[in-house]
This record gives sequence, structure tokens and C-alpha cells, in this order.
Amino acid sequence: MDSTDLCYTPATEIARLIRARTLSPVEVTRAVLERIERVNPAVNAYCTITADLAMDAAHAAERAVMQGEQLGPLHGVPYSVKDLNFTKGVRTMGGSFIFEHRVPDTDAPLVRRLKAAGGVLVGKTTSPEFGWKALGDSPLTGISRNPWNVGMTTGGSSAGAGAAAAAGLAPLAQGSDGAGSIRIPASFCGVYGFKPSYGRVPNWPLSNNDYSSHNGPMTRTVADAALMLSVIAGPDDWDRSALDAPPEDYVGRLARNLRGVHVAFSPNLDVLTVDPDVARIVRQGVRVFEELGCVVDEVKPGFADTRELIRIMWSAHEAGNRAAFLPQWRERMDPGLVACIEAGSRYGAVEYVQARERKIAFWDTVRPLFERYEFLLTPSVSVPAFECGRLNPAHFRQHEWDWFDWASFSYPFNFTGQPAATVPAGFTAAGLPVGLQIVGRRCADLSVLQASAAFEAARPWADRRPVVA
Repeated sequence: MDSTDLCYTPATEIARLIRARTLSPVEVTRAVLERIERVNPAVNAYCTITADLAMDAAHAAERAVMQGEQLGPLHGVPYSVKDLNFTKGVRTMGGSFIFEHRVPDTDAPLVRRLKAAGGVLVGKTTSPEFGWKALGDSPLTGISRNPWNVGMTTGGSSAGAGAAAAAGLAPLAQGSDGAGSIRIPASFCGVYGFKPSYGRVPNWPLSNNDYSSHNGPMTRTVADAALMLSVIAGPDDWDRSALDAPPEDYVGRLARNLRGVHVAFSPNLDVLTVDPDVARIVRQGVRVFEELGCVVDEVKPGFADTRELIRIMWSAHEAGNRAAFLPQWRERMDPGLVACIEAGSRYGAVEYVQARERKIAFWDTVRPLFERYEFLLTPSVSVPAFECGRLNPAHFRQHEWDWFDWASFSYPFNFTGQPAATVPAGFTAAGLPVGLQIVGRRCADLSVLQASAAFEAARPWADRRPVVA
């Protein structure tokens, strides 16, 4: 195969070929790095490229193969890490001038696991400043652009991860998701994004946002996501909130007959505005589950309306975490983040605790639906990708910092900690991807992967490549 085809080869296949000694870790790493060099200027998926470290790791991986050493599940497979996660000896800037020169002396637990599994780190992917919004721009690292149309946003905050996965710039991309930051860019960029159950993948340093941040994979295939999750999942003493359960056999048990499974479909979570193109494509995607033999009911979930709640809690957390930076750094920070911090600073302790009480109670409005249905299907995002440089689409309400109106399908399931994925469901007339969200029962990560794989088998997407290919 040529180098472009190699860059689009799934991680599961790369790992198999390396084990069979028919593909060299050096060959695949070099191909990915050359493609990053060629394509990254157009999409700005990577803010730090670790070419020398990657080639050293690839040569070491090749020697291990030739010497018959024991190989990990990701041996020789290239991967990327989001710029919010600590990487030993490699810049972790958080998309901010404040930490432009920060070089951690330790790896986050998930990075340790990716390395121990034999993976080859090729670089750090872009994020908006501190991952504060669902867009793909940062005052430090610039604008990340959608591979399907470089005038459009990638979404965020796992902006570069979404672009990298879509553009063949490494088969495995790590993302994180505090209010949709895996699912939104995966939907906009036409790739698979999986937010595991809260605590399934350890988080360190632990985000100070009331147990809402999840780490997970962004890939071109469901099997690749299952493979990556099998490596990074599991308890770790560095994160006391991590689930005390080893990974399931996500890869080996991926295939499942869904006949007779009860599935709920909500086109708008009762109250949300959805673009007609998105609504049509999502509804077509829901029909796939009917074709698979599922019992699909269109429902009104009756969840508590959390739109005002997310605005209080999101801005209060940004204020608590970042307000101390304003006296020195205000002029070099994202103006939207500054406005968000200032809005959050106006809430008092009593108002915040009352909001947190509402967040805790929200689960009791969600739980009844999942007692009857194994999955809930919704749009992943209300809109397809829109123009770079905007905080909100032109036809949505404008605000100096609030971007939640078009992105409100995702954060409710950060509040509940449930597993949720987005699968590519189709394209608009303008050629932009649209995602279908699959939400599972609490801690039922394998089930969501199985439903995703069944959808993928019925409506494959990975062979379609974006315009930068």
C-alpha cells in the first residue's frame, strides 16, 4: 500500500501486521510523520510534533519485534495526546500562553499506559485555552480547521484530536470530554468518538469541575476505539475517583446481535433546537437500529432542563480555576474565557451549592428512561460544523462566552457520568459530517461500543476520506 493508505489503516490492522512482521514500526511512523508535515499546516491538528522521540520509539519497537520480545497490544502503533494531558519531557501548554513553556516531568496515567502498551507518541493535539469551549481555536496555538472544509471549525475542545483522526494523522487520538469535548469534534470531523463512563479512564491531575471530565478515544473505527480503551481503562491510585474495575474485553466482545434490544430515540431532548439537515440525517441513522432488529421508540425523555445549570456551573468552575490568572494574563487570554471567568465570579457559595444540588438530583430524572431502554439515541450536536472564528452559528443566539445552545445534547451525560458515543451518520448537502449520539446505561461501556460497532457494520464510514487526503 502507498503511504497515504498506510496512514488511514486502522490501528487494529497495523498492530496485526507488525506482529506478523509484514509491516515495520519505522515504516508506519515515518509515513504518519511525513503526512503530518504535509497536512498539518492546513488543519493545525498538532501544536507539538515529537518526530525525533517518535522515530526513536519506532526503532526500539522494530528491534523488539526482530528479537522476539513480548509485544504490547499497541506495539509500534502511532498515537496522539491532547495538549491538556501531561507528557513527560514534552510540552503541555493547555492552549495557553500562561503555560507556553511547561514541560512536565511525569506522564499522566493514560500516557504511561499507552507507552507501556508499545504505542508511539507522534505529538500533542490542539485544544482551546484550558479546554474551556467546544471550538477549535486558542490564543497560543491558533485555529484548528476541519479537514472536510478548512473554513469550518473542528469543534472542541479535543479539536486537534478530531482533525488528526479524520485526516489520517495517526490512527489513535486521545481526547477528553467535560461537556462534549470528545463527541462534538468527532461529530464535526466525521470520526468515532467515545466518552466512557466517568472514572473508567483515570484522570490526573484531577480536573476541578465536579467530576465531569472523561478521557477517551477518537478514532476512525469502533474497533480502534475499543483497542485504545482496553489499554487506558482501569483503576489507578493517582485518581481516587477512578472506577475500581479492570477493562472488559472490549475488542473480543465487540460483535453483538441487537435484535430485540429496546432503544429510545429523542430528536431534541424535548426542548433543543436542531438544524433540519441534522434532524433528517439523524433520523435516517435511527432507522439503522430498526433494521438491526431493535425495538425503537421515539420518546419525550422528560429530563430536567439543565441549560441554566450548565451556565452557572461551567462559569463558576472557570472562575474558581482561572480567575487568579487575570491580573497578569488577561490581555493574552481568550476574551471569551475572560468573560466566562468574570460571569462565574459573580456567583456566591450558596448559589453554587444549590446548583450542585440540582446537578445531583438530575440523575433521578434520567434514570427512569434507562430502566426501560438500554440505549438513548439523539443528535450529537444541533448543527454541523460552522465557520471558524465564531463562538456560535450565525442563526443561533449570540453571546460573549456562552456556546451551550448548539451543544446541549452532550453535557447532560457528563452530569450523569454515563457512557456516550458519536457515530458518523451521514453528510449534509454541503459535505459536512453529522453525528448520531448513542448513550448507554451507567457503566455499560461495552454495550455502547457494541451498539456503535453494529451501526458501523450496517453503515460503514471509514473508507470516506476528507478533502485534505
